Amino acid sequence: MSQQTADKPSLSGVKIKARKGAVKKSAKYEPSTFRDQLYSYLETVPEGDFTGFYNQLVQAGSTLEFLKYADPLFEILLAGGLLQPGGQYVQDGAPMSPFSILKAKEPAEIDDLKKYVDVFNKLIRRYKYLQRPLEETSLPSVLQYVSRWEPEQQAKFAMTVGLLMGQGIVTAACLQTLTKEAVVKNDVAISVVTFIFKAYLSEQSMDHLGSNMRKNGIKDLTMFLPPNKRNLKTVEDHFRKEGLAVVADYVNKRQTTQAKDVIIKTVKEMCKDDSYSNEEMTENIKGLAEEQRVTDTDLLTCLWQGLMSSIDFSQEQLDASVIKTIEKFAPILEGFCSSGKNQVALINEAQLYCYEEKRITKLFPQILKVLYNKDCISTQAIQYWHQKGSKTQGRAHFLQSASALVEYLKKQEEEDSEEEDEEEA
Repeated sequence: MSQQTADKPSLSGVKIKARKGAVKKSAKYEPSTFRDQLYSYLETVPEGDFTGFYNQLVQAGSTLEFLKYADPLFEILLAGGLLQPGGQYVQDGAPMSPFSILKAKEPAEIDDLKKYVDVFNKLIRRYKYLQRPLEETSLPSVLQYVSRWEPEQQAKFAMTVGLLMGQGIVTAACLQTLTKEAVVKNDVAISVVTFIFKAYLSEQSMDHLGSNMRKNGIKDLTMFLPPNKRNLKTVEDHFRKEGLAVVADYVNKRQTTQAKDVIIKTVKEMCKDDSYSNEEMTENIKGLAEEQRVTDTDLLTCLWQGLMSSIDFSQEQLDASVIKTIEKFAPILEGFCSSGKNQVALINEAQLYCYEEKRITKLFPQILKVLYNKDCISTQAIQYWHQKGSKTQGRAHFLQSASALVEYLKKQEEEDSEEEDEEEA
Protein backbone atom coordinates (compact mmCIF):
# COMPACT_ATOMS: atom_id res chain seq x y z
CA MET A 1 0.00 0.00 0.00
CA SER A 2 1.53 3.34 -1.02
CA GLN A 3 1.47 6.28 1.29
CA GLN A 4 1.33 9.85 0.05
CA THR A 5 3.65 12.37 1.70
CA ALA A 6 1.84 15.45 2.86
CA ASP A 7 3.10 18.79 1.52
CA LYS A 8 4.98 20.93 4.03
CA PRO A 9 3.19 24.14 5.00
CA SER A 10 4.57 27.35 3.52
CA LEU A 11 4.01 31.05 3.93
CA SER A 12 3.11 32.15 0.45
CA GLY A 13 3.86 35.76 -0.37
CA VAL A 14 6.13 36.26 2.65
CA LYS A 15 9.70 37.48 1.99
CA ILE A 16 12.18 36.03 4.48
CA LYS A 17 14.99 38.45 5.29
CA ALA A 18 18.48 36.88 5.22
CA ARG A 19 20.82 37.33 8.14
CA LYS A 20 23.14 40.32 7.86
CA GLY A 21 26.26 38.17 8.27
CA ALA A 22 25.13 35.75 5.56
CA VAL A 23 24.60 38.62 3.14
CA LYS A 24 28.09 39.95 3.80
CA LYS A 25 29.60 36.51 3.40
CA SER A 26 27.91 35.88 0.07
CA ALA A 27 28.69 39.35 -1.26
CA LYS A 28 31.07 39.46 -4.19
CA TYR A 29 34.71 40.21 -3.33
CA GLU A 30 35.71 43.32 -5.30
CA PRO A 31 39.13 44.71 -4.22
CA SER A 32 39.21 47.24 -7.06
CA THR A 33 35.82 48.62 -6.03
CA PHE A 34 37.02 48.86 -2.43
CA ARG A 35 40.15 50.68 -3.62
CA ASP A 36 38.17 53.22 -5.65
CA GLN A 37 35.86 53.89 -2.72
CA LEU A 38 38.84 54.31 -0.36
CA TYR A 39 40.50 56.71 -2.81
CA SER A 40 37.39 58.88 -2.77
CA TYR A 41 38.05 59.54 0.91
CA LEU A 42 41.83 59.98 0.67
CA GLU A 43 41.73 62.27 -2.39
CA THR A 44 40.05 65.00 -0.34
CA VAL A 45 43.13 65.40 1.90
CA PRO A 46 46.00 67.79 1.04
CA GLU A 47 49.41 66.12 0.70
CA GLY A 48 51.28 66.07 3.99
CA ASP A 49 48.15 66.43 6.16
CA PHE A 50 48.59 63.26 8.22
CA THR A 51 45.84 64.12 10.67
CA GLY A 52 43.50 64.58 7.71
CA PHE A 53 44.46 61.20 6.25
CA TYR A 54 43.80 59.51 9.58
CA ASN A 55 40.42 61.18 9.95
CA GLN A 56 39.39 60.15 6.44
CA LEU A 57 40.50 56.56 7.06
CA VAL A 58 38.40 56.45 10.22
CA GLN A 59 35.44 57.85 8.30
CA ALA A 60 35.99 55.28 5.54
CA GLY A 61 36.12 52.49 8.12
CA SER A 62 32.59 53.35 9.22
CA THR A 63 31.19 52.54 5.76
CA LEU A 64 33.74 50.24 4.05
CA GLU A 65 34.43 46.67 5.14
CA PHE A 66 37.97 47.04 6.45
CA LEU A 67 38.13 43.57 7.93
CA LYS A 68 37.00 41.84 4.75
CA TYR A 69 39.38 43.96 2.66
CA ALA A 70 42.27 44.10 5.15
CA ASP A 71 44.86 42.82 2.66
CA PRO A 72 43.89 45.29 -0.11
CA LEU A 73 43.74 48.06 2.51
CA PHE A 74 47.32 47.49 3.64
CA GLU A 75 48.59 46.93 0.09
CA ILE A 76 47.25 50.41 -0.71
CA LEU A 77 48.65 52.04 2.44
CA LEU A 78 52.03 50.30 2.25
CA ALA A 79 52.71 49.83 -1.47
CA GLY A 80 50.45 52.50 -2.92
CA GLY A 81 48.12 50.21 -4.85
CA LEU A 82 46.69 46.74 -5.30
CA LEU A 83 49.18 43.95 -5.95
CA GLN A 84 48.62 40.84 -7.98
CA PRO A 85 50.36 37.48 -7.40
CA GLY A 86 54.02 37.95 -8.23
CA GLY A 87 54.19 41.44 -6.77
CA GLN A 88 53.26 43.54 -9.81
CA TYR A 89 50.65 46.26 -9.47
CA VAL A 90 47.17 45.52 -10.81
CA GLN A 91 47.13 47.23 -14.22
CA ASP A 92 43.64 48.67 -14.51
CA GLY A 93 44.46 52.33 -15.02
CA ALA A 94 44.09 53.32 -11.36
CA PRO A 95 46.56 55.92 -10.01
CA MET A 96 48.80 55.40 -6.98
CA SER A 97 47.16 55.93 -3.61
CA PRO A 98 47.11 59.54 -2.31
CA PHE A 99 48.55 58.13 0.93
CA SER A 100 51.17 55.37 1.12
CA ILE A 101 54.57 54.71 2.64
CA LEU A 102 56.18 54.97 -0.79
CA LYS A 103 55.15 58.65 -0.97
CA ALA A 104 57.64 59.50 1.80
CA LYS A 105 60.50 61.74 0.75
CA GLU A 106 63.81 60.47 -0.59
CA PRO A 107 66.29 59.59 0.68
CA ALA A 108 64.29 57.76 3.32
CA GLU A 109 64.47 59.26 6.81
CA ILE A 110 63.21 57.67 10.00
CA ASP A 111 61.74 60.90 11.37
CA ASP A 112 59.74 61.44 8.18
CA LEU A 113 58.47 57.85 8.11
CA LYS A 114 57.34 58.11 11.73
CA LYS A 115 54.59 60.48 10.54
CA TYR A 116 53.23 57.74 8.25
CA VAL A 117 53.60 55.03 10.88
CA ASP A 118 51.73 57.24 13.35
CA VAL A 119 48.71 57.05 11.03
CA PHE A 120 48.96 53.22 11.07
CA ASN A 121 49.30 53.23 14.83
CA LYS A 122 46.22 55.38 15.39
CA LEU A 123 44.20 53.46 12.78
CA ILE A 124 44.93 50.10 14.39
CA ARG A 125 44.13 51.46 17.84
CA ARG A 126 40.81 52.64 16.40
CA TYR A 127 40.13 49.37 14.56
CA LYS A 128 41.90 46.77 16.68
CA TYR A 129 40.72 43.92 14.47
CA LEU A 130 43.16 45.11 11.76
CA GLN A 131 46.30 44.31 13.78
CA ARG A 132 46.14 40.55 13.30
CA PRO A 133 45.68 40.53 9.49
CA LEU A 134 48.43 43.16 9.17
CA GLU A 135 50.93 40.99 11.02
CA GLU A 136 49.89 37.55 9.84
CA THR A 137 48.99 38.06 6.17
CA SER A 138 49.28 41.59 4.78
CA LEU A 139 52.80 42.53 5.87
CA PRO A 140 54.43 39.14 5.07
CA SER A 141 52.66 39.15 1.68
CA VAL A 142 54.06 42.56 0.72
CA LEU A 143 57.50 41.78 2.20
CA GLN A 144 57.97 38.79 -0.08
CA TYR A 145 57.91 41.09 -3.12
CA VAL A 146 60.41 43.63 -1.77
CA SER A 147 63.12 42.42 -4.15
CA ARG A 148 61.08 43.83 -7.06
CA TRP A 149 61.26 47.38 -5.72
CA GLU A 150 63.84 50.09 -6.29
CA PRO A 151 66.45 50.56 -3.53
CA GLU A 152 64.83 53.78 -2.23
CA GLN A 153 61.44 52.08 -2.09
CA GLN A 154 63.00 49.15 -0.23
CA ALA A 155 64.53 51.54 2.30
CA LYS A 156 61.22 53.33 2.95
CA PHE A 157 59.31 50.11 3.34
CA ALA A 158 61.99 48.43 5.50
CA MET A 159 62.22 51.39 7.87
CA THR A 160 58.44 51.38 8.16
CA VAL A 161 58.51 47.70 9.14
CA GLY A 162 61.21 48.46 11.73
CA LEU A 163 59.11 51.25 13.24
CA LEU A 164 55.98 49.07 13.27
CA MET A 165 57.99 46.39 15.10
CA GLY A 166 59.62 48.85 17.48
CA GLN A 167 56.25 50.34 18.44
CA GLY A 168 54.77 46.89 19.07
CA ILE A 169 52.25 47.02 16.22
CA VAL A 170 53.75 43.85 14.71
CA THR A 171 56.33 41.33 15.95
CA ALA A 172 59.54 40.03 14.40
CA ALA A 173 57.62 37.01 13.05
CA CYS A 174 57.11 38.88 9.76
CA LEU A 175 60.88 38.66 9.14
CA GLN A 176 60.52 34.95 8.38
CA THR A 177 59.32 36.00 4.91
CA LEU A 178 62.74 37.53 4.18
CA THR A 179 64.44 34.12 4.43
CA LYS A 180 62.80 32.93 1.21
CA GLU A 181 65.18 32.02 -1.59
CA ALA A 182 63.86 34.69 -3.96
CA VAL A 183 64.47 37.44 -1.38
CA VAL A 184 67.93 36.46 -0.08
CA LYS A 185 69.41 36.58 -3.58
CA ASN A 186 71.69 39.51 -4.42
CA ASP A 187 71.86 40.49 -0.72
CA VAL A 188 68.36 42.02 -0.85
CA ALA A 189 67.17 40.42 2.40
CA ILE A 190 70.21 41.43 4.46
CA SER A 191 69.95 44.98 3.10
CA VAL A 192 66.26 45.20 4.01
CA VAL A 193 66.90 43.71 7.47
CA THR A 194 69.61 46.33 8.03
CA PHE A 195 67.14 49.17 7.42
CA ILE A 196 64.57 47.42 9.61
CA PHE A 197 67.06 47.14 12.48
CA LYS A 198 68.15 50.79 12.15
CA ALA A 199 64.56 51.96 12.48
CA TYR A 200 63.75 49.50 15.27
CA LEU A 201 66.79 50.60 17.29
CA SER A 202 65.63 54.21 17.04
CA GLU A 203 62.68 53.09 19.19
CA GLN A 204 64.05 50.26 21.34
CA SER A 205 67.26 48.69 22.69
CA MET A 206 69.21 45.78 21.19
CA ASP A 207 68.10 43.61 24.11
CA HIS A 208 64.49 44.36 23.18
CA LEU A 209 65.14 43.51 19.53
CA GLY A 210 67.00 40.32 20.43
CA SER A 211 64.17 39.19 22.72
CA ASN A 212 61.60 39.96 20.01
CA MET A 213 63.51 37.87 17.48
CA ARG A 214 64.04 34.91 19.82
CA LYS A 215 60.36 34.82 20.81
CA ASN A 216 59.31 34.78 17.15
CA GLY A 217 61.71 32.16 15.81
CA ILE A 218 64.41 34.45 14.34
CA LYS A 219 67.45 32.76 15.85
CA ASP A 220 69.93 32.75 12.98
CA LEU A 221 70.67 36.00 11.12
CA THR A 222 72.74 34.11 8.54
CA MET A 223 69.45 32.99 6.98
CA PHE A 224 69.08 36.48 5.50
CA LEU A 225 72.23 35.90 3.44
CA PRO A 226 72.61 33.90 0.19
CA PRO A 227 73.54 30.25 0.93
CA ASN A 228 77.19 30.71 -0.13
CA LYS A 229 77.69 33.54 2.43
CA ARG A 230 75.98 32.03 5.45
CA ASN A 231 78.37 32.33 8.37
CA LEU A 232 78.28 34.44 11.51
CA LYS A 233 81.55 36.23 10.70
CA THR A 234 80.05 37.60 7.46
CA VAL A 235 76.94 38.78 9.30
CA GLU A 236 78.99 40.41 12.06
CA ASP A 237 81.25 42.20 9.55
CA HIS A 238 78.21 43.40 7.57
CA PHE A 239 76.53 45.08 10.54
CA ARG A 240 79.78 46.68 11.75
CA LYS A 241 80.28 48.13 8.26
CA GLU A 242 76.70 49.48 8.33
CA GLY A 243 77.29 51.25 11.65
CA LEU A 244 75.20 48.83 13.70
CA ALA A 245 77.83 47.78 16.23
CA VAL A 246 75.17 46.70 18.75
CA VAL A 247 73.81 44.18 16.24
CA ALA A 248 77.33 42.99 15.41
CA ASP A 249 78.03 42.52 19.13
CA TYR A 250 74.76 40.59 19.46
CA VAL A 251 75.82 38.32 16.58
CA ASN A 252 79.27 37.90 18.13
CA LYS A 253 77.68 36.94 21.45
CA ARG A 254 75.47 34.41 19.67
CA GLN A 255 78.54 33.08 17.87
CA THR A 256 80.42 32.75 21.16
CA THR A 257 77.47 30.93 22.74
CA GLN A 258 77.31 28.46 19.84
CA ALA A 259 81.09 27.97 19.92
CA LYS A 260 81.03 27.33 23.67
CA ASP A 261 78.25 24.78 23.24
CA VAL A 262 80.36 22.93 20.66
CA ILE A 263 83.44 22.87 22.91
CA ILE A 264 81.48 21.83 26.03
CA LYS A 265 79.88 18.95 24.12
CA THR A 266 83.23 17.83 22.69
CA VAL A 267 84.99 17.96 26.08
CA LYS A 268 82.17 16.00 27.69
CA GLU A 269 82.36 13.29 25.01
CA MET A 270 86.17 13.03 25.26
CA CYS A 271 86.01 12.80 29.08
CA LYS A 272 83.64 9.85 28.77
CA ASP A 273 85.79 8.14 26.12
CA ASP A 274 88.72 6.34 27.78
CA SER A 275 90.52 5.96 24.44
CA TYR A 276 91.74 9.58 24.60
CA SER A 277 94.94 10.39 26.45
CA ASN A 278 95.29 13.72 28.24
CA GLU A 279 97.76 14.86 25.60
CA GLU A 280 95.35 14.03 22.78
CA MET A 281 92.51 15.79 24.53
CA THR A 282 94.65 18.89 25.05
CA GLU A 283 95.63 19.06 21.38
CA ASN A 284 92.03 18.54 20.24
CA ILE A 285 90.79 21.28 22.55
CA LYS A 286 93.46 23.73 21.36
CA GLY A 287 92.51 23.10 17.74
CA LEU A 288 88.81 23.47 18.50
CA ALA A 289 89.38 26.71 20.45
CA GLU A 290 91.30 28.17 17.51
CA GLU A 291 88.64 27.07 15.06
CA GLN A 292 85.77 28.49 17.15
CA ARG A 293 87.65 31.70 18.02
CA VAL A 294 86.97 31.71 21.77
CA THR A 295 88.94 33.64 24.37
CA ASP A 296 91.10 31.92 27.00
CA THR A 297 88.56 32.78 29.70
CA ASP A 298 85.66 31.39 27.68
CA LEU A 299 87.70 28.28 26.94
CA LEU A 300 88.28 27.62 30.64
CA THR A 301 84.53 28.01 31.22
CA CYS A 302 83.89 25.43 28.50
CA LEU A 303 86.52 23.05 29.86
CA TRP A 304 85.11 23.19 33.37
CA GLN A 305 81.49 22.77 32.28
CA GLY A 306 82.38 19.95 29.88
CA LEU A 307 84.38 18.23 32.59
CA MET A 308 81.62 18.52 35.19
CA SER A 309 78.88 17.51 32.77
CA SER A 310 80.67 14.19 32.23
CA ILE A 311 79.93 13.26 35.86
CA ASP A 312 76.84 11.21 36.71
CA PHE A 313 75.18 13.31 39.43
CA SER A 314 72.63 10.60 40.23
CA GLN A 315 75.20 8.26 41.79
CA GLU A 316 75.43 7.68 45.53
CA GLN A 317 79.17 8.39 45.90
CA LEU A 318 78.89 11.79 44.23
CA ASP A 319 81.46 13.63 46.36
CA ALA A 320 84.20 11.07 45.71
CA SER A 321 83.36 10.95 42.00
CA VAL A 322 83.63 14.73 41.61
CA ILE A 323 87.04 14.90 43.29
CA LYS A 324 88.31 11.85 41.37
CA THR A 325 87.21 13.31 38.04
CA ILE A 326 88.89 16.66 38.71
CA GLU A 327 92.10 14.88 39.75
CA LYS A 328 92.01 12.77 36.58
CA PHE A 329 91.57 15.68 34.15
CA ALA A 330 93.47 18.36 36.07
CA PRO A 331 96.52 17.99 33.76
CA ILE A 332 94.31 19.17 30.87
CA LEU A 333 93.13 22.20 32.85
CA GLU A 334 96.72 22.94 33.87
CA GLY A 335 97.71 23.29 30.22
CA PHE A 336 95.37 26.27 29.84
CA CYS A 337 96.20 28.02 33.15
CA SER A 338 99.58 29.54 32.35
CA SER A 339 98.60 33.07 33.40
CA GLY A 340 97.40 34.36 36.75
CA LYS A 341 94.31 35.81 35.05
CA ASN A 342 93.30 32.38 33.75
CA GLN A 343 93.93 30.78 37.14
CA VAL A 344 91.62 33.27 38.86
CA ALA A 345 89.06 32.67 36.10
CA LEU A 346 89.21 28.92 36.82
CA ILE A 347 88.67 29.49 40.55
CA ASN A 348 85.67 31.69 39.79
CA GLU A 349 84.28 29.06 37.44
CA ALA A 350 84.51 26.50 40.25
CA GLN A 351 82.88 29.00 42.64
CA LEU A 352 79.95 29.66 40.28
CA TYR A 353 79.45 25.97 39.60
CA CYS A 354 79.45 25.08 43.29
CA TYR A 355 77.04 27.97 43.94
CA GLU A 356 74.56 26.73 41.32
CA GLU A 357 74.98 22.99 42.02
CA LYS A 358 73.97 22.82 45.67
CA ARG A 359 74.86 19.13 45.99
CA ILE A 360 78.57 19.89 45.76
CA THR A 361 78.71 23.35 47.38
CA LYS A 362 80.51 21.89 50.40
CA LEU A 363 83.25 20.47 48.16
CA PHE A 364 84.56 23.87 47.11
CA PRO A 365 87.61 23.95 49.45
CA GLN A 366 88.53 20.39 48.43
CA ILE A 367 88.25 21.32 44.75
CA LEU A 368 90.54 24.30 45.34
CA LYS A 369 93.06 22.06 47.08
CA VAL A 370 93.05 19.54 44.21
CA LEU A 371 93.54 22.31 41.63
CA TYR A 372 96.40 23.71 43.73
CA ASN A 373 98.11 20.33 44.22
CA LYS A 374 97.84 19.63 40.47
CA ASP A 375 99.48 22.99 39.62
CA CYS A 376 96.36 24.39 37.93
CA ILE A 377 96.28 27.37 40.29
CA SER A 378 99.01 29.08 42.29
CA THR A 379 99.19 30.47 45.80
CA GLN A 380 99.09 34.00 44.37
CA ALA A 381 95.96 33.27 42.35
CA ILE A 382 94.16 31.88 45.39
CA GLN A 383 95.17 34.85 47.53
CA TYR A 384 94.12 37.36 44.87
CA TRP A 385 90.77 35.59 44.45
CA HIS A 386 90.27 35.58 48.23
CA GLN A 387 91.16 39.27 48.65
CA LYS A 388 89.33 40.91 45.74
CA GLY A 389 88.84 38.61 42.75
CA SER A 390 85.86 36.47 43.80
CA LYS A 391 82.42 36.55 42.23
CA THR A 392 79.46 37.99 44.14
CA GLN A 393 77.44 34.75 44.03
CA GLY A 394 77.77 33.13 47.46
CA ARG A 395 80.89 35.22 48.13
CA ALA A 396 80.71 35.26 51.93
CA HIS A 397 80.21 31.49 52.13
CA PHE A 398 83.00 30.58 49.72
CA LEU A 399 85.52 33.02 51.21
CA GLN A 400 84.80 31.58 54.63
CA SER A 401 85.02 27.96 53.46
CA ALA A 402 88.36 28.64 51.71
CA SER A 403 89.86 30.65 54.57
CA ALA A 404 91.62 27.64 56.15
CA LEU A 405 93.40 26.84 52.86
CA VAL A 406 94.33 30.51 52.39
CA GLU A 407 95.78 30.69 55.92
CA TYR A 408 97.73 27.47 55.35
CA LEU A 409 99.20 28.79 52.09
CA LYS A 410 100.05 32.12 53.72
CA LYS A 411 101.86 30.38 56.58
CA GLN A 412 103.67 28.09 54.15
CA GLU A 413 104.74 31.09 52.09
CA GLU A 414 106.10 32.84 55.21
CA GLU A 415 108.03 29.71 56.22
CA ASP A 416 109.53 29.41 52.75
CA SER A 417 110.51 33.07 52.89
CA GLU A 418 112.20 32.58 56.29
CA GLU A 419 114.11 29.55 54.98
CA GLU A 420 115.35 31.58 52.02
CA ASP A 421 116.49 34.35 54.32
CA GLU A 422 118.38 31.85 56.52
CA GLU A 423 120.06 30.30 53.47
CA GLU A 424 121.14 33.72 52.24
CA ALA A 425 122.46 34.59 55.70
